[in-house]
Amino acid sequence: MSNDIFNQEINVKKRQKIDEILQHLHNKELLVINPRRKNGLILYKPYHAEFAGPGAAIGANFDQDVLDVLPVGKLSLSIPRTSPERINSYLIRRQWVKLAKQISDNTIAQQRAQVILNQFEHWFDFQTASLLPDETFALLVGVLPQTIKKVRTQSELLSQ
Repeated sequence: MSNDIFNQEINVKKRQKIDEILQHLHNKELLVINPRRKNGLILYKPYHAEFAGPGAAIGANFDQDVLDVLPVGKLSLSIPRTSPERINSYLIRRQWVKLAKQISDNTIAQQRAQVILNQFEHWFDFQTASLLPDETFALLVGVLPQTIKKVRTQSELLSQ
């Protein structure tokens, strides 16, 4: 099997998984991101993106306006079985939102870009963070994609 065909099959499988997640979200189902794995989900909304990390709730009434999603790491989702599990996942989602707000509160765009890149490299690893598009990081912290690209380029030059 050639690499192109193999890559197309992988992309089809990824798209199917994404479509399945979107279906759950649009049906207002509550899911929880596995708290025991380095994984998460970027939720693309009409004017911004949100990151829901390990332990966070997704779906229900939070994410009715989601346009698309991007799994980060080896995504694993489950259905919370008990009320305490649901409450805990809501609290964790709130913490992820608060963290994004803290990053976005910085008035200097380049610093916001640097912090979000550093955070993703810390939560996951450099390779995983480098696979995410500039546009995604830009939507997470309210900067232009060019700002993310500039910060990434500067970081690469410094690490050489």
